[in-house]
Amino acid sequence: MLALIPYPDISPIALSLGPLQIRWYALAYITGLLLGWRYCMWLAGRPPTVCKPLDIDDFLIWATAGVVLGGRTGYVLFYDRELYSAHPLEIFQVWHGGMSFHGGCIGVITAIILFALRRKISILGLGDIICCAVPIGLFFGRLANFINGELFGRVTDVPWAMIFPNGGPYPRHPSQLYQASMEGILLFAVLTVLERLGFRQRPGVISGTFLMGYAIARSIGELFRQPDSQIGFVIFGSLTGRLLSLPFYSESCIAGSLCATMGQLLSLPMFLAGAWLIITAKPRGNPAT
Repeated sequence: MLALIPYPDISPIALSLGPLQIRWYALAYITGLLLGWRYCMWLAGRPPTVCKPLDIDDFLIWATAGVVLGGRTGYVLFYDRELYSAHPLEIFQVWHGGMSFHGGCIGVITAIILFALRRKISILGLGDIICCAVPIGLFFGRLANFINGELFGRVTDVPWAMIFPNGGPYPRHPSQLYQASMEGILLFAVLTVLERLGFRQRPGVISGTFLMGYAIARSIGELFRQPDSQIGFVIFGSLTGRLLSLPFYSESCIAGSLCATMGQLLSLPMFLAGAWLIITAKPRGNPAT
């Protein structure tokens, strides 16, 4: 008989105060933002001087807006457009869940650009500081996914498989923990090493490494994660010559076709943008930075 690791029965509600319910998912976002904010303030006090810690203090509101607005908009556009087209008022019901990292990433990048231009500081220099801290939020966010029993993995027979409450009777990969390890712990370690080695002297290298690193980690994680039920796989046609045909969606991967999840598809431009930032990075002091 297959040995399974019991899925911990943790309520998604961390604290109830009368009608007010505080969920682990909300606490994960708050914890990630606060810890990331403090870490960025510490980095801002280290050479090279890109901005003042007070600038990071003020940027917290901008980052929060970018995460929430970008994350929600990305989920609506990338993952469930039909539902929200039919029920547009549900777009504002964020307490029902539905956030996209790729959308949040676009939101934060937009916030970085606008804030840096407003304060007349280096866009790439500020971006490098922020990117060093993003894995902190990713780690807590994936742990919250695990506690909620959502975004679980594909069916498997590995010894550490778990039966998730909403995943049917079959054992599945705890893919949220895989992603927390890769997108959170591992990526944070890589960026920390680069920061300690002085790569902030070449603005864009750390930002590019983050974009490439996340794209790789997310794409690997998606190999174990169950595709979103409302999308399934993105099918690009057969491998024998119809790769340029328009993609379509299917609940399962069709044999002989190039299949990808939406997360993998959205990670491709991140990888390319990251590579471009690293290749074009110039030493600090160049006006282009």
